[in-house]
Amino acid sequence: MAGRLSWGLGDQAVSSLTNFAVGLYVARSLGATAFGVFSLAWVTYGVIINVSRGLATDPLMVRFSGVAADAWRTATGRATGTALLVGVASGVLSVLAGLAIGGAIGLAFVGLGIVLPGLMLQDAWRFAFFASGHGRKAFINDVVWGIALAPAMLLAAKNGTVLGFVIAWGASGAVAAVFGGFQAGLLPRPSAALGWMRAQRDLSFRYLVENVSNSGASQIKSYGLGAIAGLAAVGTVRGAELLQGPFQALLMGLSLVTVAEAARVLRKSGRRLWQFCLLLGAGQAAAALLWGMALLFLLPEWVGVHLLGSVWPGASQLIVPTTFSVVGASFSTGAASGLRALGQSKRSLRSQLFSSLLYASFALAGAAADGAVGAAWGTAAATLTGSILWWFQLRLGLRQYSAEMRTS
Repeated sequence: MAGRLSWGLGDQAVSSLTNFAVGLYVARSLGATAFGVFSLAWVTYGVIINVSRGLATDPLMVRFSGVAADAWRTATGRATGTALLVGVASGVLSVLAGLAIGGAIGLAFVGLGIVLPGLMLQDAWRFAFFASGHGRKAFINDVVWGIALAPAMLLAAKNGTVLGFVIAWGASGAVAAVFGGFQAGLLPRPSAALGWMRAQRDLSFRYLVENVSNSGASQIKSYGLGAIAGLAAVGTVRGAELLQGPFQALLMGLSLVTVAEAARVLRKSGRRLWQFCLLLGAGQAAAALLWGMALLFLLPEWVGVHLLGSVWPGASQLIVPTTFSVVGASFSTGAASGLRALGQSKRSLRSQLFSSLLYASFALAGAAADGAVGAAWGTAAATLTGSILWWFQLRLGLRQYSAEMRTS
């Protein structure tokens, strides 16, 4: 297990730190307002990738982790085909929406639509590799993306527009998506997408709603904050979130493998699953708190200015609330991994819908009260409150599992 976790951390370190570098580079290059436009495209991508995961790779992780190679290949072809189809469909909608909106925001969404198919496929390969226990391949794939991204960002900087940066980021991801097919030795099967979704509908529909409610709440927060306080406020909040980027690499890296590992722990003992999830959640929350304290007390102001440019003065005021927000989210992930491993999608869906409702409503209420600062504190209050429900549902889920095992 230690080896699989190490590859998960290594892979997400590359992925998250690459995204961290992209965010910093765009923030410095464009300023708060244009960076706010880029952030709107970014959070929209977050919603779509969660649609793809709910329909395609979440069921793959739950049901095809550690299975025979032939079963994995068949399932992966169907799952990656589903992800590619999601990318194509959402890409068309994004382009149409961008043309209707017009202006800088519209162009950003046109660019996003162009690159979505490749981005969805690349993400699907990563999860497929972890399901098979070959995290090293996911790590190499993200390294390829990072290598392709460097010259693409330099070209985008010469263009100096949000559209240029969106295209550069997404096109380099498409390079990694093509490479993923060579790594796996198989092609995605979009023609099998409907069959895959029918076969996994007991899990996929609930995971779809769960995932979209999570990322959708973030999208509502960003759109609402932009409408209430302006695009510069969106850029400021995103800048504060970027400061959490290196820690998010740890958090997201673990999330790539924790569901598969929790499923393996469950096969041995339901009692050990609770211990695994508690250690996971508490450990991540403690690490998030330490990272936030380091940002608050050890990060020199000149370094912050160098990293974020004109976005830094506003973002630095949000370090404390964004830290508490990540602490709450980190603690929740331990319980979420356990519920996924148990296959109790009703309970995880219930938890996520409630948490997302808190997230969007608290953030918008905070934005109305005090702009970017209020939105950040509202988000922190929501994630800390939501974590309580996640753990309550995991406790109930384990009791249900134990009762079912005794009667079977």
